[in-house]
Amino acid sequence: MNNIISKSCIIMAKTDDLILFAQVVEEGSFSKVAELNSLTNSVVSKRIKRLEADLGVQLLYRTTRKLTVSEAGKVLYQGAKNVKQAALEAIDAVYGYGESVTGHLKMSVPSISGDLVLAGAVAEFCSMHPGFSVDMSLENSFIDIVGDGYDLVIRTGYLADSSLIARHLIDSQWVICAAPAYIKRFGKPMTPEDLINHNCLQYAYQTTGASEWEFKGINGNYIVKVAGNFSTDNATALRKAALGGYGLAYVPKCLVYPDLLKGDLVDIFPERVGKKLGIYAVYPFSRQPPLKIRMLIEHIRERYLSIAEYF
Repeated sequence: MNNIISKSCIIMAKTDDLILFAQVVEEGSFSKVAELNSLTNSVVSKRIKRLEADLGVQLLYRTTRKLTVSEAGKVLYQGAKNVKQAALEAIDAVYGYGESVTGHLKMSVPSISGDLVLAGAVAEFCSMHPGFSVDMSLENSFIDIVGDGYDLVIRTGYLADSSLIARHLIDSQWVICAAPAYIKRFGKPMTPEDLINHNCLQYAYQTTGASEWEFKGINGNYIVKVAGNFSTDNATALRKAALGGYGLAYVPKCLVYPDLLKGDLVDIFPERVGKKLGIYAVYPFSRQPPLKIRMLIEHIRERYLSIAEYF
């Protein structure tokens, strides 16, 4: 018990020192960190030594020419940088709330999230800030954010372009579902491999392929290749086909969550579907993004989290 209390006290008292330590590792210099934080070199040095003393390990090896991170320091840095990032995001989320938000913003969002949460969230944000307007496009095509002149895009999947900044909003779990009428007529697949004998409705808007359905396995995720007589790039059309009892659908859980609750659709493989994608707010790189973008992103994130059970 005393050991737990001691660790808790260290965490509470040393958050600032952890952030300072992360900066020292990233900058590779006490003097640079001292300048960034308006401190003296000796203060930075004392705070790092105090952190080392509290933890009982050496974090840095210091010479007149070089600063080297110890093995313990490397381990601590992985957590310390997360503390630093969380602090920056918390500050960024509320920075400038006393200022007015005006101007115009062009954004693009995927159709499922647009219908479910984003249309209402963005319209609400505009009503909260007179003088601010948004042109929001609901589309599933992959756009050129910078080339097409977008200020903000909501994306599901992975961020490949390093010239863009992404803020994680929530994770989207996928499910495989079918109507009770389909199950009554054709039976319920008991294993993922049974899907090869079923009509699998295919969602063409997928980065991994409409016919490649991902599952969790003992040795990691694996793919089952499926086939079916209906494919579409429209999520609403796919949902309607599944509700009509025409086949099994592999879709984001948020699309069919109310249908699952009502029993109009059945979750075929709960806990076994391997596909889970992050939903991100993405915008062009800038050292300090505009206030209107920061505040809108935070508003959108809160709305996602308010219905987290859908995802």
